[in-house]
Amino acid sequence: MQRLSAEEARSHLDNLPGWQIEAGVLVKTFQFKDFRAALHFVNQVGEAAEAVGHHPDIDIRYNRVRLALVTHDAGGLTVKDFDQASRAEKLAR
Repeated sequence: MQRLSAEEARSHLDNLPGWQIEAGVLVKTFQFKDFRAALHFVNQVGEAAEAVGHHPDIDIRYNRVRLALVTHDAGGLTVKDFDQASRAEKLAR
């Protein structure tokens, strides 16, 4: 998978509200009504990640879930990261 340039990566953010690039990693914190809703989201993200073989770093803090995406094999952000972020957005709705 081809690593995106910084400009290419930034252009992908237009379709992902709330997502940011921090130190070369695509990140967003989602907030839910409670722990159970946050955990449900994490489980859905996990299933989606397994299906495509691309796994985010996940941090759960009660009703907040932080996802961090980067394609380690490519040494940076790739289209895979933005596709996975898009999947997470759909699951969060």
